[in-house]
Formats: sequence, structure tokens, C-alpha cells
Amino acid sequence: MNGSHSDALVFFGATGDLAYKKIFPALQAMVKRGHLTVPVVGVAKAGWNLDQLRARAEDSLEKHGGLDSAAFEKLIGLLRYVDGDYQDRATFADLRNQLKGAQHPAHYLAIPPVLFETVVEQLADSGCSTGARVIVEKPFGHDLASAKELNKVLLRFFDEADIFRIDHYLGKRAVNNVLAFRFANTFVESFWNRNYIKSVEITMAENFGVQGRGAFYDQTGTIRDVIQNHLFQVLTNLAMEPPADYDSDSVRDEKVKVLKAIPPIDEKNLVRGQFRGYRDENGVAKDSRTETFAALQLEVNTWRWKGVPFFIRAGKCLPATSTEIFGKFQKPPSLIPDNELVQNHLRLRLNPEVTIAMGMMGLAPNAEGFALQTSEMVASHSPSADEMDAYERVLGAAMTGDSSLFAREDYVEEAWRIVDPVLRGNPLVFEYAPNSWGPAEVERVSPPAGWHDPAAKGAFFVANEAA
Repeated sequence: MNGSHSDALVFFGATGDLAYKKIFPALQAMVKRGHLTVPVVGVAKAGWNLDQLRARAEDSLEKHGGLDSAAFEKLIGLLRYVDGDYQDRATFADLRNQLKGAQHPAHYLAIPPVLFETVVEQLADSGCSTGARVIVEKPFGHDLASAKELNKVLLRFFDEADIFRIDHYLGKRAVNNVLAFRFANTFVESFWNRNYIKSVEITMAENFGVQGRGAFYDQTGTIRDVIQNHLFQVLTNLAMEPPADYDSDSVRDEKVKVLKAIPPIDEKNLVRGQFRGYRDENGVAKDSRTETFAALQLEVNTWRWKGVPFFIRAGKCLPATSTEIFGKFQKPPSLIPDNELVQNHLRLRLNPEVTIAMGMMGLAPNAEGFALQTSEMVASHSPSADEMDAYERVLGAAMTGDSSLFAREDYVEEAWRIVDPVLRGNPLVFEYAPNSWGPAEVERVSPPAGWHDPAAKGAFFVANEAA
């Protein structure tokens, strides 16, 4: 398919939880901005009709997006519905009829991965794949072997340029702001390398549990759910070299180079945890060894980063909900006693607000002599109500053929290669108390001076805070 805008959007799984919580709000927002004017065809096997789907959309928006009467009226005017089994050829004959004269539909598979092969084969057999794009929801595979197999299936029917593998994290403005911070500011390049940076931490903390998704989570775990995809996306934004151009393939080339430079995880550099009470959740096995917390250390063996450890930590039922990057600088060769110096740092918070902070040493106010304290110079931005949601951004990009917010085949397989060795066997999983920073064993994979605490509001004197 060429760069034409998609002239229809089909989403499979129209009656599912993802559609209810994320897709309908995104579609209404796209309509409101004038970014969605083509037919929208929902497909599911629910025994529903179009009026029931419209009612579901309205309920979704009242609870999750905020109902905008004018935009909603336009949306339901675009909405179509096909009810049927994904294994039934008649379902796809009906779909083809609903698409009418559409030449370049976009098919969004908001369905479990086990159904991907069935649906793309039926799309091809019915002629619905001709001139089309396919948008694939994560998880993209369960390990390296399944990811490779899924890639083979998709590439039988679609060109790589027409496959859009969603990681909604790439639709978040704050994640892409890491690239803007690095490559749009001259001063950053001077210190963002192994000559000045001692270590880099990435923390994704959630202060809640599995929220009724126990059956799904128990088959997934933290490494598959957020580290292999979301946090590796953050890591590659942090570690990549400047691309030769800002077209999608040039940017994605540099991200793949970062992953290729990372050796597979060794068990000795990984600690798994499970919050107390997890096994009592509905859908969770009573002897479950699925991790709800993971901390690990990686090496990025490039010219820029060789020798600098990268630490990644993610988990549920932690003391805060926040995603934060924390880079510690080397200490200066100062005449000041070393035990009085605290390492300078760069702190990038991606949520709930967007923050860029530089930590430095200065004289303590009202202190006698040369007493020092750590201060932060902070720029902070709270997202406004009219900013694009991640799903709105990625769906809009896919429909225009912009691949920059999507994972390429080689990226997906390299990411799985890194974690694949630790996904097998019977891992050690250590219990931790809810509202703690994981099990005590996490000290084994901690930065030399310990992990930065994103919940520690008073940890630094804030020199300036701009909202």
C-alpha cells in the first residue's frame, strides 16, 4: 500500500474491554479534531446489532472519555457493525459488503493474539486485505519463538510497511519528549555519554494491583507486560544515536542498534517479586510464580554507553504511580571531601506529570562555612485536558501510514531475544509487602548508591517549579 490515508477503519474486538476503555474514547477524540471522517466498522461475535454497539460506545464515553454530543453524533453516523465468528467466511463476506467501495481499509486487531492468524487469513481469502493496512495490538507474541511465528503469519499477507504493531507507550507524548530533550538541545549531548554518566535507572511503578485482570496477568507477568515492550522503548530513546534523518525507518534503525548491543539477561542480574495477596486474586493460580515486580541490570555495549549499567525496575502495589528516568553523574574531582558530595543527576519524569530536573550541589541556606545541600532545577508540565491520548495518536498515525510510532519486525524480535532466556523454567519469586519497593533481595541488582525513590517528595530542594 502507498502513503494513501486509510478510507475505512475496521476494529475487531468491538465489544471487548479494550474497545470500551480506550478505543471508543480515542475515536470520539479523532472525530472531534476532524481526524476521522471515514466509515468505522466494528466486528465481534456477541449476538449484537448496530444499535447495541452504539449504546456500548455511548456508555464507554460517559465512563471513560467524557461524552461530547456533537462529536458522538458524528461518530455513530460513521459506525457500522458486523456480528459473526472469526472462523466463518460469511463474517468476512459481510465485512466486505460493509466496506463497500473502500480501497485502503485499516484493520485493527484488538483481539487476543491466538486469533491473529485466523483473522488475517480470512481477510486475505475474502479480499479485504487488498490495499489494506493491519494494526496489531500487543502482546506481540509470548516469547521469541512465538513472535517470530507471528511475524511470519503477518508477512504472508501484508508487506512490512503495512503492518503496524501497537505499543501504546510510543503514543505517549512524554516518551517521545525524551528524543526532543536529547536531540533538540545542544547542551545535553555534552554529558549524555559514558564519560559523565555513572548509571541510568528506569522505574515504572504502580500503586495498584492487577485490578480484576488476574487471569490475564498470571499468564503474562511484569517482564512480558511492561519491560520487554514499554520500558525497552524508553531505554532505546535514551540510548540511541542521532538518526541520519527523522523519517520512521531512520529513527527505528537506531533503536534496533541499541537492542542489538544488549546481551541477553542473565538470571544473576534479575530479581522477581510477587506482592503478598496476589495469589488470592480471581484467576490467579494458588501456587503462581508469576512476577508482579522485576528489577534487572542491563549493559548497552555501544561506543556511547559501554561500561555504564542500566537498571530497570517495574511493579505493582508499589508506594507510587510514576514512570521516571534517573541518570547519576560521575562525581567531580573536587577538593571537597568525597563523603560530602552527592552525585549530580538528571531526572526525567514521564508520568503522572512531565518533569525535567537537574540535581546539583550548592551552599545550604543560612548555613555557616561551606555546608552543602542538593538542589534541583525543575521544569514541570501537567498534561492538559485537550492533549491527544496515546491511542488517539497511534490510531491516527497508522491510518496515515506513519510508522514512526510502531515497532518494526526486527525490533520486536531483538527485544524478545534479550528477555527470552529468563522466561523459561521455574523462576525464584520473592514475596514483598504491598506499598513497599519490592522484596529485600532487590539489593542484588541495585545501583551502587541505591535506587532513587520517585515517591520521595521532599528528597530534594526544588529551586524552581513551572507548571
